[in-house]
Amino acid sequence: MKFPGSVLVSLLLFVAETGTALYLSSTYRSAGDRIWQALTLLFALLPCVLVQFNLVFIHRDVSRDRPLVLLLHILQLGPVVRCVEVFYIYFHAGRFEEPYVSITKKRQMPKDGHSEEVEKEVGQAEGKLFTHRSAFSRASVIQAFLGSAPQLTLQLYICVLQQEITAARGIFMVLSLLSIVYGALRCNILAIKIKYDDYDVSVKAAAYLCIFLWRSFEIATRVVVLVLFSSVLQIWVLPVVLLNFFGFFFYPWILFWQSKSPFPENIEKALTRVGTTIVLCLLTFLYAGINMFCWSAVQLKLNDPDLINKSQNWYQLAVYYMLRFIENAFLLLLWYVYKTDVYLYVCAPLLVLQLLIGYCMAILFMLVFYQFCHPCKKLFSSSISEGLLSCFKYLCFACKPPQATAPVDKADLKSPDGFGDDAQASYKTDESQNGNPHQSVSSNA
Repeated sequence: MKFPGSVLVSLLLFVAETGTALYLSSTYRSAGDRIWQALTLLFALLPCVLVQFNLVFIHRDVSRDRPLVLLLHILQLGPVVRCVEVFYIYFHAGRFEEPYVSITKKRQMPKDGHSEEVEKEVGQAEGKLFTHRSAFSRASVIQAFLGSAPQLTLQLYICVLQQEITAARGIFMVLSLLSIVYGALRCNILAIKIKYDDYDVSVKAAAYLCIFLWRSFEIATRVVVLVLFSSVLQIWVLPVVLLNFFGFFFYPWILFWQSKSPFPENIEKALTRVGTTIVLCLLTFLYAGINMFCWSAVQLKLNDPDLINKSQNWYQLAVYYMLRFIENAFLLLLWYVYKTDVYLYVCAPLLVLQLLIGYCMAILFMLVFYQFCHPCKKLFSSSISEGLLSCFKYLCFACKPPQATAPVDKADLKSPDGFGDDAQASYKTDESQNGNPHQSVSSNA
């Protein structure tokens, strides 16, 4: 049975980041910075509440009548209790024979064009651990993009305004960045396991390393770009953020309305239509929060029973990174034009170049992952290099202006007197002697 290390990492990041946020908010209160204190507490407590709801919803504690567990979740101690339960199950598994086991069938990765189906017995303990891992993975994603990402942006913005990085704030920003990268990594793994649920997927260490570097460069550069832009154009940062957020929030709903599919009713049997709508809105809210900072590996499809688009769309990936690179470059250009005396001792051109190169490094590691390290690359209908090449060809063809053709007079199309009839008769004579080439080709076909 696999060691539940992901559960332990999720809990450690959750506890460390929440505790540091509470300490940092107390320092803001002592310094009289009420606004920074309120925002720090908001970005710390909001994901805590959502994480509790996530764990209760996945484990169905409301319908199972577990008042003590619900009370601990209200006290924000749910992740700690769940982690204790996970390790209790892990260390007590295998001590006695389980009366009931389920048999799952998984297909192995194809070798030489053939894929074998393997049966595996799954006991109750292993099934419970799988549910806990899934719940903590989703909790890590919520914590990362609805708490850590705005928290990191806020603390870096405060550092720029105060021109000072305290020890507590520096530790907090490092923890927030690790939490975001880990959440993005779990999002990638979740996407792989959901899309290829029929296969026995094992992710190698090289794949984890590529995802970690890809997400680290992507998220760090994105946060720095947003902070630099907001430090010189505070009025315009709100339209930029809202446009990004609501664009990604409504995008899955627009696709759903265009498909004219019935309203999804199979999310949870106990939920009413209003409850289902709230769950879907929270899901698209999280989806928008992820895409604000990085590419969401899980693409929503509300008219699908699993709510996930399982097809590999290279065009969507290429368009996202092209537009995001252009947006980052444009925001950096505005910062360079309107920068204040705060950046007097900063080499602005070098900083812009470093950020753009950092984002390009993120794209490079993403390409390496999909081309060489993806655990299911053998199942791709086309590789990412082929998909991006065809996408660029399509974009170049679409951007190419149409060639103007010179107008030709109708009189020019008519042949001179006597010449047209003689030429037509000569053509018919040659055709009768040599045979019609089009007919010969079609007959041979």
